[in-house]
Amino acid sequence: MMIERRALVGAVVLGLCIAVAGLLVWGFAAPYHQRLFFTFLVNLIAVVGLQVFMGNSDITHFGHVGFMGISAYVTAILATPVAVKRSALATAPFGVNTFELSPLVAVLFAILITLAVAFLVGLMMVRQAGIAATIATVAFLVIVHVVVMNWVDLTRGPRAFYGIPPKATIGWAVATAFGAIVLARAFRDSRWGLQLRASSEDVAAASAVGVPIRKLRFAAWMLSAFIMAVAGALFTLFVGTISPKSFYFDLTFLTIAMLILGGMHSVTGAVVGCVIVTAGVETMRFLESGPVFAGAKLPEMFGLTGFFLGLVIVLSMAFRPSGLLGSDEIDDIWHRRRLRKAGVEVS
Repeated sequence: MMIERRALVGAVVLGLCIAVAGLLVWGFAAPYHQRLFFTFLVNLIAVVGLQVFMGNSDITHFGHVGFMGISAYVTAILATPVAVKRSALATAPFGVNTFELSPLVAVLFAILITLAVAFLVGLMMVRQAGIAATIATVAFLVIVHVVVMNWVDLTRGPRAFYGIPPKATIGWAVATAFGAIVLARAFRDSRWGLQLRASSEDVAAASAVGVPIRKLRFAAWMLSAFIMAVAGALFTLFVGTISPKSFYFDLTFLTIAMLILGGMHSVTGAVVGCVIVTAGVETMRFLESGPVFAGAKLPEMFGLTGFFLGLVIVLSMAFRPSGLLGSDEIDDIWHRRRLRKAGVEVS
C-alpha cells in the first residue's frame, strides 16, 4: 500500500498541525484543558478510523465504537493491578484477577483480540451492502454493549471499572493521531482505496472489470478496527475509569456527526469536522449550565448538546451532504490554489 508524494506531504502537514497544537496544550494549558484536548485526540483517531471504512466503502457504519469498547475493556482487565482486581473482580473467569500485564503488553493483547473479533464479524459484513450492512453494524454495537453490561464477573457490568493505571500522555495521543492520519491517507490514495471508492459508486461495473470488492471492504474494515482499537486503549489508559456507556450511542453519534460535517470521503474533512464539532459541543455544555453572560443569568438548557449534534447531522445532510470539504484533502486545496495563482483555470 503505497502513498504518493503529494498525499504524503498533505498527511504530514495535517499531522504536524495536530502535533503543534498538542505541544502548546501540553506546555501551557491547565489540567482541565489538557484532559479536554486528550479527549479530542481520541475522538479524532476514532473519526479517522471510521473514515477508513465508511468514507471508502460508502457504507454507513454504526458499530465502530464497539471495537473501541472491546479494546478498552481488554486493556483495563489486563493492565489493572492485582490488588484492585481481587476486590473489583473477585469472581473473574480465566484467572485474570491473579496477574497483571504492563500497559504496553495489555494494549497489544487488546488490539489482537479486537482484530480477531473484527475478522470474524468482517467475514459476514463484507457480504452485505446498503441498509443491510448498516443494520448489521448497529446489531454488532448492541451485542458488544449487552455482553459488557451482563458479563459482570469480568467487566463489572453497568458499574464503573476503576483502578486502571493512567499511563497515557498527550504525547502518545499526538503520535497516534499522526500515525492514524498517515495510515488513512495511505489507504485512501492507494490503488485499493481508489478501487473501493469506485466500486461504491457502481458495484456492477466494478465487479465487471475484476475489482475484488469484498476483499477491499475487508481490508478497510480491518484497518478501521485496528485504529479504533488503539483509540479505545488510549482512552482507557488516560481516564483510568470506564463504563459501558462510554462506548455506546453517545460516542457513536458524536463521531458520525464529526465525519459527516467535515466530509466522510476526506481524511482532512474528518479532522476539520472533529475540530468544529468539539468546539460546538463544549460551547453547548457551557450554555447548558445557565452561565452568566454580559451580566445576565442565562436559563439552564439541558439537552443542548444532543440537539446540537442532531442539528449538525440534519443540516449537513440537507445542505452539504458531501460535507464541508467534500472529497478534498489539504494538499488538493493547496494545489488548486497554486494553479489559480499561476493563472491556470481549475474546474
